[in-house]
Amino acid sequence: MVEPVLRIAGLCKSFGNLIATDDLHLDIGQGEIHAIIGPNGAGKTTLIAQLSGELRSDRGQVSFAGRDITRLSVPARSALGLARSFQITSIFPNFTALDNVALAVQAHAGHSFRFWRPAHLDPALRQPAAEVLERIGLDSRAHEQAANLSHGEQRQLEIAMALATRPSLLLLDEPTAGMGREESAQMVTLLQSLKGRLTIVLIEHDMDAVFALADQITVLVYGRAIATGRPHEIRASAAVRAAYLGTENADA
Repeated sequence: MVEPVLRIAGLCKSFGNLIATDDLHLDIGQGEIHAIIGPNGAGKTTLIAQLSGELRSDRGQVSFAGRDITRLSVPARSALGLARSFQITSIFPNFTALDNVALAVQAHAGHSFRFWRPAHLDPALRQPAAEVLERIGLDSRAHEQAANLSHGEQRQLEIAMALATRPSLLLLDEPTAGMGREESAQMVTLLQSLKGRLTIVLIEHDMDAVFALADQITVLVYGRAIATGRPHEIRASAAVRAAYLGTENADA
């Protein structure tokens, strides 16, 4: 049996009396897109924060590529190949698109941010940044100030910054948040182009995007997984429909 690239075992996180992650067990295979869905307050963003190292778990274990990373810091996890995007766009609006990605290359290489000004002209940073922008289809916008990009382009740029760190596991929190139908379709196309190259854990409220992308789907309710399966299995689950798919809840 192939060892999962990401293994979550007995993961727990509470905030006072609120249980956000409740004894979660989950295996995620190499190269798959695994979507995490659920109603408001299900604990999805908390889980992503635990996986990325931004939030310390109360109990349980997270293993990545066979290594226990439960107590590792965000930078240490990044060095091993984890990267995440955020529910709210996180870019440097006063830098160009190219400079944003070059900064991500620089940060991953371990350089201090205070050296940014002289370093931003360094071909060793800008060349790989330009290649990432071309890969995701933003090369024509490379020299545009990030603040002037459309919302969808800004979300693409954020993913480009994550890709610039050369991850093997990408944690995506609501990549289509705030997008119209056309921009959402473009994001789905972008993520489909990454399929098989990276392992992706995806939180997404847009069910059309989820079913277009996911190899596996896990449904969280109050921090506990009530179902994991292939998209057609999740669609057919009465328990899932009752908990989420049959409601009009937005993601959180």
